[in-house]
Amino acid sequence: MLSDIQIAQACEKEKIVDIAKKLDIDEKYLELYGNYKAKVDYKLLKELKDKKDGKLILVTAINPTPAGEGKTTTTVGLADGLRKIGKKSVVALREPSLGPVFGIKGGAAGGGYAQVVPMEDINLHFTGDFHAVGAANNLLAAMLDNHIQQGNDLNIDPRRITWRRAVDMNDRQLRSIIDGLGGKPNGVPREDGFDITVASEVMAILCLASDITDLKERLSKIVVAYTYDNRPVTAGQLKAQGAMAALLKDALKPNLVQTLEGTPAFVHGGPFANIAHGCNSVMATRLALKLGDYVVTEAGFGADLGAEKFLDIKCRMSGLRPDAVVIVATVRALKHHGGAEKDKLQEEDLDALEKGLPNLLQHVENITKVFKLPCVVAVNVFPTDTEVELKLIQDKCKELGVNVAISKVWAEGGEGGKALAEEVVRLCDQPNDFTFAYDLDLPIKEKLLTIARKIYHADGIHLPGNVPKQIKQLEDLGFGSLPICMAKTQYSFSDDQTKLGAPKDFNIVIRNIKVSAGAGFIVALTGEIMTMPGLPKVPSAEKIDVDENGVITGLF
Repeated sequence: MLSDIQIAQACEKEKIVDIAKKLDIDEKYLELYGNYKAKVDYKLLKELKDKKDGKLILVTAINPTPAGEGKTTTTVGLADGLRKIGKKSVVALREPSLGPVFGIKGGAAGGGYAQVVPMEDINLHFTGDFHAVGAANNLLAAMLDNHIQQGNDLNIDPRRITWRRAVDMNDRQLRSIIDGLGGKPNGVPREDGFDITVASEVMAILCLASDITDLKERLSKIVVAYTYDNRPVTAGQLKAQGAMAALLKDALKPNLVQTLEGTPAFVHGGPFANIAHGCNSVMATRLALKLGDYVVTEAGFGADLGAEKFLDIKCRMSGLRPDAVVIVATVRALKHHGGAEKDKLQEEDLDALEKGLPNLLQHVENITKVFKLPCVVAVNVFPTDTEVELKLIQDKCKELGVNVAISKVWAEGGEGGKALAEEVVRLCDQPNDFTFAYDLDLPIKEKLLTIARKIYHADGIHLPGNVPKQIKQLEDLGFGSLPICMAKTQYSFSDDQTKLGAPKDFNIVIRNIKVSAGAGFIVALTGEIMTMPGLPKVPSAEKIDVDENGVITGLF
């Protein structure tokens, strides 16, 4: 059996100029990065502003497990499946972070015969967007420390600096550091730390900005520190936004690539969904909607994280409205949620499947009853799945009025996604009453409580230590009407990753509240979530190599 990277390397790719022609993109809007990648000038979006949008399909999933769900694979295969049934479809995905690529997850460009290519480039440096985000983030950090070194006219309290440096790598050693050592010429010594680049507010801003003017405006609003008399200090006060925007001007342009079957794909931006809003850029999604009749996009991790933020943050800010939602699940993953051991997942186990099904059903109910959107469950099938297991999932979903489509896109590509595509087209033709999970005018505490109860099905929230004071300060500063970005483990509805399935009788512990004023949301850190992951005992990086001809192996 061929590995994902072997399948991708064997693919006969089309020239990117020919992929662009499928979307009627004039070559004058393309900036080529070799033969198979291009950036698309955002001026095209302005020229298409009066064109009618296509249908928007959001792909999400159950809470992820070591058994794997295949959300990106399903997203790509669905877009190919839509093309197979005669629809003009486009994919809109996030760019993978180097952290997971070299860490525990591996690559993130789909799998099997449902991938975006060139997968090696997409998973590694691609067009340099992440490096630009990291550079902009760290320029701001350097200007902040330099301001203090040069006299501190803004009266910044070095103990209350909130802006951290960033690197796109899992490096636990950098979580907490002391810098500025070595005497007066080397800066003011202080506690500091690094976030992974995808957790940077700059990444969130890049993905939520509507154009370069909006980008600069958002960058200027970033709160980097507080003064000795408790006033926020912004990037705008440091006069950093112009230079930051200059570093990001090309990164703001969406990247065009293709699937294995030649379906156009925009892969742009990459905020994590467990510590950021977890969606690709607004500009890429909007451009795809202007150029295609059906746009398939995904939101990171389970629907409690990525989908909730896609709907409550990205859609609220951009005016985007999904026409249908796909929730991806596997029999294996549901059995894992039901308590089955990892080495037993290939064995038929209706008891474990029944115990794990509430995880799927709770996500389904959230989409259909909280957000009032039509959805379909895509079961990503494995050869070991039995008919009786698949029937149990279908029967339980039918009780909620939701159909199940069997997806075979990993093995068959677009051909294996035709049944899912037909159901998605049917759902897109239905009217929906899309609504948000909470109102923005609610106090911060009430918004936190609403998400915890409505989406996670928790009993309530716990606000220890300084958190009530943090909430009051943010509301006093005028940030109370912003949406909430919950930073929570992806593995559970709760903030405890060991509580699988659909846990009950728990509270969500909010241990820190901070504002991302440029991105336009409040971040609530829950449980033990960290903004800088570490490498596992055996990182994926150990398996990756390149030969004398430059051919990469072991990437996925």
